[in-house]
Amino acid sequence: MSNNLTDRTFWKNFWESKKGLIFKVKPDYTFSAILGKLIKERNLKTAIELGGFPGYYSTFLKRYFDLKVTLFDYFIHQKIIDELLVFNDLKTEDIEIIEADLFTYQPKEKYDLVSSFGLIEHFENTKDIIEKHLMFLNNNGTLFITLPNFKGVNGWVQKKFDKYNYDKHNINCMDLNLLKSVAEELGLKEVKTYYTGGFSTWLENKASKPAMDKAIVKTIWLAGKIVSKTIKKESKLLSPYIVLEARR
Repeated sequence: MSNNLTDRTFWKNFWESKKGLIFKVKPDYTFSAILGKLIKERNLKTAIELGGFPGYYSTFLKRYFDLKVTLFDYFIHQKIIDELLVFNDLKTEDIEIIEADLFTYQPKEKYDLVSSFGLIEHFENTKDIIEKHLMFLNNNGTLFITLPNFKGVNGWVQKKFDKYNYDKHNINCMDLNLLKSVAEELGLKEVKTYYTGGFSTWLENKASKPAMDKAIVKTIWLAGKIVSKTIKKESKLLSPYIVLEARR
């Protein structure tokens, strides 16, 4: 893949090290309110989730909105996807699967909703990776991209306690103005960029971390929750996620 900060080995090791991958995707899953509003207001019928393995958002969109959904990723573990779908009362054929390189694949179909959740920050060229999303987007279709915000408290936690994971992210792309300008340069309209998610912080492979690290991160998490309940405003410092919305 072009200018990426990860490779297939990284993702294979990443997913095979994960525990608890199979769970019920609830109707209030992260970004559910935003997605639900977009789907209703724009009457979206088809969707593709890029870089979405194991397919939590594909499952969410199919189960709660009955969209025609496609899951696209560079790395696919079919057994995990099948188990996830069945556990969520879906059939294994309910979601189309495409395993391919986003930088060489030629789309055979376009979609009303093109989404990715934690994908673009793994690439050095932000404009290039966002432009690849547009290959799949219908005229007047909706682009919905989310990425973590590592320029606030959560980013400090990642850098301090999980430098290996932190270095796999393009921190520079975690900028509202940059994302907005890139989207507009690509000819998109109704562009919105914003922080969301209240306060949160996390560690990948938390179980393997030293007890002291986990205790410190938990203390930060608790303190941040108290502060965010008082301030009640999304911000660069406290919010864990960034969203880019746009239309073609």
